[in-house]
Amino acid sequence: MAVRQRRHSKEELARRGQELYEAGIRQQVEAENEGKIVAIDIETGEFEVDETLMGATDRLFERQPDAQPWTLRIGHSAVYHFGARSLKKD
Repeated sequence: MAVRQRRHSKEELARRGQELYEAGIRQQVEAENEGKIVAIDIETGEFEVDETLMGATDRLFERQPDAQPWTLRIGHSAVYHFGARSLKKD
Protein backbone atom coordinates (compact mmCIF):
# COMPACT_ATOMS: atom_id res chain seq x y z
CA MET A 1 0.00 0.00 0.00
CA ALA A 2 1.38 3.40 -0.97
CA VAL A 3 1.90 6.03 1.71
CA ARG A 4 -0.26 9.06 0.98
CA GLN A 5 1.32 12.47 1.31
CA ARG A 6 -0.52 14.96 3.52
CA ARG A 7 -0.68 18.40 1.92
CA HIS A 8 -2.42 20.26 4.75
CA SER A 9 -1.92 20.66 8.49
CA LYS A 10 -4.27 18.80 10.82
CA GLU A 11 -5.88 22.13 11.72
CA GLU A 12 -6.45 23.10 8.08
CA LEU A 13 -7.78 19.64 7.27
CA ALA A 14 -10.30 19.88 10.14
CA ARG A 15 -11.31 23.45 9.32
CA ARG A 16 -11.94 22.72 5.64
CA GLY A 17 -13.68 19.41 6.34
CA GLN A 18 -16.05 20.99 8.87
CA GLU A 19 -16.78 23.90 6.51
CA LEU A 20 -17.69 21.54 3.66
CA TYR A 21 -19.81 19.39 5.97
CA GLU A 22 -21.76 22.37 7.30
CA ALA A 23 -22.08 24.05 3.88
CA GLY A 24 -24.14 21.27 2.32
CA ILE A 25 -23.02 17.72 2.99
CA ARG A 26 -24.77 17.58 6.38
CA GLN A 27 -28.16 18.23 4.73
CA GLN A 28 -27.53 15.40 2.27
CA VAL A 29 -26.46 12.72 4.75
CA GLU A 30 -27.59 13.36 8.31
CA ALA A 31 -31.22 12.29 8.30
CA GLU A 32 -30.68 8.73 7.05
CA ASN A 33 -27.14 7.95 8.16
CA GLU A 34 -26.84 8.71 11.89
CA GLY A 35 -23.83 6.92 13.36
CA LYS A 36 -22.22 6.15 10.00
CA ILE A 37 -18.91 7.63 8.84
CA VAL A 38 -18.62 10.32 6.17
CA ALA A 39 -15.24 10.79 4.46
CA ILE A 40 -14.90 14.14 2.69
CA ASP A 41 -12.15 15.12 0.25
CA ILE A 42 -11.32 18.63 1.45
CA GLU A 43 -10.02 19.63 -1.97
CA THR A 44 -12.95 18.55 -4.18
CA GLY A 45 -15.86 18.34 -1.71
CA GLU A 46 -16.64 14.79 -2.86
CA PHE A 47 -17.68 12.41 -0.09
CA GLU A 48 -18.57 8.83 0.73
CA VAL A 49 -20.67 7.40 3.56
CA ASP A 50 -20.17 3.94 5.05
CA GLU A 51 -20.63 1.96 8.26
CA THR A 52 -16.84 1.95 8.77
CA LEU A 53 -13.98 4.41 8.51
CA MET A 54 -12.07 2.13 6.13
CA GLY A 55 -15.12 1.59 3.91
CA ALA A 56 -15.79 5.32 3.52
CA THR A 57 -12.17 6.30 2.92
CA ASP A 58 -11.43 3.35 0.60
CA ARG A 59 -14.39 4.25 -1.62
CA LEU A 60 -13.37 7.91 -1.61
CA PHE A 61 -9.83 6.94 -2.70
CA GLU A 62 -11.29 4.77 -5.47
CA ARG A 63 -13.02 7.85 -6.89
CA GLN A 64 -10.35 10.40 -5.94
CA PRO A 65 -6.91 8.73 -5.69
CA ASP A 66 -5.29 11.98 -4.48
CA ALA A 67 -8.02 12.76 -1.94
CA GLN A 68 -7.21 14.55 1.30
CA PRO A 69 -9.92 12.94 3.48
CA TRP A 70 -11.46 14.31 6.64
CA THR A 71 -13.84 12.01 8.51
CA LEU A 72 -16.75 12.44 10.88
CA ARG A 73 -19.26 10.13 12.54
CA ILE A 74 -22.60 11.56 11.39
CA GLY A 75 -24.57 13.06 14.27
CA HIS A 76 -21.61 12.86 16.69
CA SER A 77 -18.74 15.17 17.63
CA ALA A 78 -15.99 12.59 16.96
CA VAL A 79 -15.39 9.43 14.94
CA TYR A 80 -14.38 7.39 18.02
CA HIS A 81 -14.64 7.93 21.76
CA PHE A 82 -13.38 6.26 24.92
CA GLY A 83 -15.35 5.87 28.12
CA ALA A 84 -19.03 5.81 28.92
CA ARG A 85 -19.92 9.37 27.99
CA SER A 86 -21.84 9.75 24.72
CA LEU A 87 -20.56 12.10 22.02
CA LYS A 88 -23.94 12.30 20.30
CA LYS A 89 -24.92 15.86 19.49
CA ASP A 90 -28.20 16.94 21.07
